[in-house]
Amino acid sequence: MKTLLAQTRSFPAPVRLLMVNQFAINLAFYMLMPYLAAHLSGELGLAAWTVGLVLGVRNLSQQGMFLIGGTIADRLGYKAPIMAGCVLRTLGFALLGWVDSLPALLVASAATGFAGALFNPAVRAYLAVEAGERRVDAFATFNVYYQAGMLLGPLVGLALLAADFRLVCTVSAAIFAALSVMQARALPRRYGADAEDRAETTEDGAGADEGHKEGRAAAGVWAQWRQVAANRPFLLFSAAMIGSYVLTFQVYLALPLAADAALGADGTKATSGLFVISAGVAVAGQLRLTGWAKRRFTSQQALVVGLCAMGAAFLPLALAPSSSAPAVLGALVAAVALLAAAGAVVYPFEMDTVVALSGQKLIATHYGLYNTVSGLGITLGNLACGALWDYAHAHGAARLVWLTLAATGVGCATAVALLARAGRLTAPGQTPQPSTA
Repeated sequence: MKTLLAQTRSFPAPVRLLMVNQFAINLAFYMLMPYLAAHLSGELGLAAWTVGLVLGVRNLSQQGMFLIGGTIADRLGYKAPIMAGCVLRTLGFALLGWVDSLPALLVASAATGFAGALFNPAVRAYLAVEAGERRVDAFATFNVYYQAGMLLGPLVGLALLAADFRLVCTVSAAIFAALSVMQARALPRRYGADAEDRAETTEDGAGADEGHKEGRAAAGVWAQWRQVAANRPFLLFSAAMIGSYVLTFQVYLALPLAADAALGADGTKATSGLFVISAGVAVAGQLRLTGWAKRRFTSQQALVVGLCAMGAAFLPLALAPSSSAPAVLGALVAAVALLAAAGAVVYPFEMDTVVALSGQKLIATHYGLYNTVSGLGITLGNLACGALWDYAHAHGAARLVWLTLAATGVGCATAVALLARAGRLTAPGQTPQPSTA
């Protein structure tokens, strides 16, 4: 804890505020979302397909709108979408607890999803610009706060749920309302270099009519997207990293399925414990693992090592006899712990590489597209993994799932290594300096 506090204090005030902000965002989000499906199906009596629709709308409105959120951040500055996202999630979470009609629930779900699409790219771009040359350390520390919110959120939500689900929603909304006020008063406005150039151009052409201004704005957005879409090294890196997100998401899919298959009624309790282990490993080990990787590897090498370790995390399950519940449980714990540790190695170098490949231009838009690509990859990967699970268990070949996931990690690592060898992961230009408006 002392190391974390010392590391946090070593960053500028805006970076510290963003870290606290992310902890509170995850605390509020995870105190509500794990229990939403039970509320919709139980207290409101909605059909299963309706529950899936409400949850799917939230995911689609977030994953599908990341590019929009990043574009807004690069055009209007980073503070505006961060605040707008917090305000929007305040309204969305409040609605989720106090409405019971399907249209209202869909509106609330879409609002909470789009809120994440607004502030996620902006927060990461702001952090990257403010941290400067210390981006890797900043993202490592940021991830500790991120994971700590994930760890504590479900526990706080469970305690509040003993009273009423509406209380959970009200407290979650209140946290986002407090974040909105705190950021309005304490978070400085920040712009990327591109936004500053546009602001100067706008001031020079202040007398132009509104139609021309709107035309220039639309043309500017298309120019942003064309510039990012033309960044071939960035697109190749985004594609190479898709598998890592599929592997990470197995904490929500394949690992719970394995727990249920081996432990029966106790599988749900085991799954809850796996989430605690995953977040706990990240919180306790992130700074040490980042320091270890920085001392021994280049950024590209750290990515390759971390991705290989993510794949290796599934080997204990391939080796464990499926007929032995204790062996499967031990393999699940080992898999989750190694997957979390490997993810902690990868994350700060991954985020830093995205900034580097952006050439210090349109950072939030690059993050937005990166998140959109990874979200699409998770969706397709989950479909493939689910189909493979059914096939493997129907043919008595359960190990096929785990070996395929292990091979996915090796494949990602190989792709990143080839990009690095070809010089496609070299950071161009100089680290941007923050500017205050």
